[in-house]
Amino acid sequence: MKKAIKILGMFMLTFFIISSVSSCSDDDDPVNNDFFAGTYKGSVSFVDGDTNISTSDGSVFVTKIASGTKYNFAFSNSIPDLNGVEFQQQGDHTLVMVGASATTYIRIDNNDLKILYIKDGKTWTANCTR
Repeated sequence: MKKAIKILGMFMLTFFIISSVSSCSDDDDPVNNDFFAGTYKGSVSFVDGDTNISTSDGSVFVTKIASGTKYNFAFSNSIPDLNGVEFQQQGDHTLVMVGASATTYIRIDNNDLKILYIKDGKTWTANCTR
Protein backbone atom coordinates (compact mmCIF):
# COMPACT_ATOMS: atom_id res chain seq x y z
CA MET A 1 0.00 0.00 0.00
CA LYS A 2 2.83 2.43 0.84
CA LYS A 3 4.45 1.69 -2.50
CA ALA A 4 1.20 2.47 -4.36
CA ILE A 5 0.81 5.78 -2.53
CA LYS A 6 4.44 6.66 -3.27
CA ILE A 7 3.99 5.88 -6.99
CA LEU A 8 0.74 7.88 -7.11
CA GLY A 9 2.49 10.78 -5.38
CA MET A 10 5.35 10.74 -7.89
CA PHE A 11 2.85 10.61 -10.77
CA MET A 12 0.95 13.62 -9.37
CA LEU A 13 4.19 15.57 -8.87
CA THR A 14 5.33 14.80 -12.43
CA PHE A 15 1.93 15.82 -13.83
CA PHE A 16 2.00 19.10 -11.87
CA ILE A 17 5.51 19.97 -13.07
CA ILE A 18 4.70 19.19 -16.71
CA SER A 19 1.46 21.16 -16.66
CA SER A 20 3.15 24.13 -14.93
CA VAL A 21 5.96 24.31 -17.46
CA SER A 22 3.71 23.92 -20.48
CA SER A 23 1.26 26.57 -19.26
CA CYS A 24 3.92 29.31 -19.36
CA SER A 25 3.85 30.17 -23.03
CA ASP A 26 4.98 33.26 -24.90
CA ASP A 27 1.33 33.94 -25.74
CA ASP A 28 0.46 34.70 -22.11
CA ASP A 29 -0.98 38.17 -21.82
CA PRO A 30 0.19 40.16 -18.78
CA VAL A 31 -3.13 42.06 -18.79
CA ASN A 32 -5.60 39.18 -18.65
CA ASN A 33 -3.81 36.70 -16.36
CA ASP A 34 -4.18 36.64 -12.58
CA PHE A 35 -0.65 35.26 -12.47
CA PHE A 36 1.94 36.33 -15.02
CA ALA A 37 5.64 35.55 -15.30
CA GLY A 38 7.61 36.05 -18.48
CA THR A 39 11.13 36.76 -19.70
CA TYR A 40 11.76 39.55 -22.17
CA LYS A 41 15.13 39.65 -23.96
CA GLY A 42 16.94 42.54 -25.62
CA SER A 43 18.78 45.74 -24.69
CA VAL A 44 18.94 46.70 -21.01
CA SER A 45 20.89 49.38 -19.18
CA PHE A 46 21.32 51.02 -15.79
CA VAL A 47 23.05 54.27 -14.83
CA ASP A 48 23.74 55.44 -11.27
CA GLY A 49 26.55 57.98 -10.94
CA ASP A 50 29.76 56.23 -12.01
CA THR A 51 27.96 52.90 -12.49
CA ASN A 52 27.01 52.32 -16.11
CA ILE A 53 25.78 48.85 -17.14
CA SER A 54 24.60 48.33 -20.72
CA THR A 55 24.11 45.27 -22.92
CA SER A 56 22.19 44.39 -26.05
CA ASP A 57 21.96 40.77 -24.87
CA GLY A 58 20.16 41.21 -21.54
CA SER A 59 16.86 40.09 -20.11
CA VAL A 60 14.10 41.19 -17.77
CA PHE A 61 12.00 38.66 -15.85
CA VAL A 62 8.56 40.17 -15.23
CA THR A 63 6.16 38.90 -12.57
CA LYS A 64 2.72 40.08 -11.58
CA ILE A 65 2.40 40.16 -7.80
CA ALA A 66 -0.63 39.30 -5.70
CA SER A 67 -2.20 42.77 -5.77
CA GLY A 68 -3.11 42.29 -9.44
CA THR A 69 -1.93 45.77 -10.47
CA LYS A 70 1.71 45.69 -9.38
CA TYR A 71 4.64 44.08 -11.17
CA ASN A 72 8.27 43.24 -10.38
CA PHE A 73 11.10 43.52 -12.92
CA ALA A 74 14.25 41.43 -12.34
CA PHE A 75 17.07 42.51 -14.66
CA SER A 76 20.07 40.50 -15.82
CA ASN A 77 23.68 41.73 -15.69
CA SER A 78 23.60 42.77 -12.01
CA ILE A 79 21.14 45.59 -12.70
CA PRO A 80 19.04 46.35 -9.60
CA ASP A 81 15.44 45.14 -9.72
CA LEU A 82 12.37 47.35 -9.92
CA ASN A 83 9.68 46.07 -7.55
CA GLY A 84 6.07 46.96 -6.85
CA VAL A 85 5.52 49.15 -9.91
CA GLU A 86 1.79 49.86 -10.34
CA PHE A 87 0.11 49.59 -13.75
CA GLN A 88 -3.15 50.40 -15.44
CA GLN A 89 -4.58 48.80 -18.55
CA GLN A 90 -4.45 50.80 -21.78
CA GLY A 91 -6.28 49.24 -24.71
CA ASP A 92 -6.96 45.52 -24.95
CA HIS A 93 -3.54 44.02 -24.25
CA THR A 94 -1.23 46.77 -22.99
CA LEU A 95 -0.23 47.89 -19.51
CA VAL A 96 1.23 51.32 -18.80
CA MET A 97 2.86 52.38 -15.55
CA VAL A 98 0.67 54.57 -13.32
CA GLY A 99 2.13 58.09 -13.37
CA ALA A 100 3.94 57.57 -16.68
CA SER A 101 5.29 60.68 -18.37
CA ALA A 102 7.45 61.52 -21.37
CA THR A 103 10.61 60.91 -19.33
CA THR A 104 9.53 58.00 -17.13
CA TYR A 105 7.45 55.10 -18.38
CA ILE A 106 7.12 51.33 -18.47
CA ARG A 107 4.95 49.78 -21.17
CA ILE A 108 4.34 46.04 -21.36
CA ASP A 109 2.29 43.67 -23.49
CA ASN A 110 2.59 39.99 -24.39
CA ASN A 111 5.33 40.69 -26.98
CA ASP A 112 7.19 43.88 -25.97
CA LEU A 113 8.64 45.57 -22.90
CA LYS A 114 9.77 49.22 -23.04
CA ILE A 115 11.29 50.87 -19.98
CA LEU A 116 12.65 54.34 -19.32
CA TYR A 117 12.48 54.66 -15.54
CA ILE A 118 14.23 57.47 -13.67
CA LYS A 119 14.17 57.60 -9.87
CA ASP A 120 16.53 59.12 -7.29
CA GLY A 121 19.18 59.87 -9.93
CA LYS A 122 19.14 56.29 -11.23
CA THR A 123 18.03 55.35 -14.75
CA TRP A 124 16.80 51.94 -15.95
CA THR A 125 16.10 51.26 -19.64
CA ALA A 126 14.94 48.22 -21.56
CA ASN A 127 13.87 47.55 -25.12
CA CYS A 128 12.97 43.85 -25.10
CA THR A 129 10.74 41.25 -26.76
CA ARG A 130 9.63 37.71 -26.00
